[in-house]
Amino acid sequence: MKGIEDVQRDIPGFSRRTVLAHAGVITTAAAITSLTPGVATAAPSKTASAASAEAADVPTSANGWPLEKEANHVSTVWTRPVPGTGLSIDVRIGDAEAILLHVVRRFHYEVEQLHRVDLAGWQAIGSMDEKLPESNLASGTAVRVRPGAAAKGSLFPLQEIVLRDILADCGGVVRWGGDDARVDESLFYLDRGPDDRQVRALAGRLRKGETTPGHGAGSAVNVMARSRRERADRLAKEQRKS
Repeated sequence: MKGIEDVQRDIPGFSRRTVLAHAGVITTAAAITSLTPGVATAAPSKTASAASAEAADVPTSANGWPLEKEANHVSTVWTRPVPGTGLSIDVRIGDAEAILLHVVRRFHYEVEQLHRVDLAGWQAIGSMDEKLPESNLASGTAVRVRPGAAAKGSLFPLQEIVLRDILADCGGVVRWGGDDARVDESLFYLDRGPDDRQVRALAGRLRKGETTPGHGAGSAVNVMARSRRERADRLAKEQRKS
């Protein structure tokens, strides 16, 4: 795990005092370069960010992650590059970053090439309802891909097949707003809380895949393979019901 001095170097503007005062940032900053593999560690019973939120009664987004008032300043949300795309996005550093950037990259490579205006991340809670999925943007655990294409039917059939494969690749940890009661086909968000072991497991697998030849976002996959289609269809049915 990185020391305090390492965190200060990685995130400009963080003083030693600020880092010490925000234990949750220390925990997530250890994985700030989300696509670099690290040494596996046992998952704690409760993450520092969740414990801090509970102790201070910090408001959370719909998926249980603490809200952030701003990005890039005394925050767990930072502007991160999306490797291989030339894009960047404000997202919660650590496991959320590894997962959501994977989704964005596969969408960019396999569904439709994205441009700067096609990607949006963190935004202040503002007028959003904290109980609705869109509030996950305010905790840095959601992204909008093609924000203007929120209405139902924004994807061609083959594009949706690829999208379903991306979701299946995330094992249910990521949910698509197209499956919500209030449809928003531009929204993708973590469907697990900060203490869920599946989040850490998926992030670890994705990081490993990015450093393994032939794996990771951008690798050739046959989304039409029977096993992959069946896996994607099962998850789609489960998520549409929930």
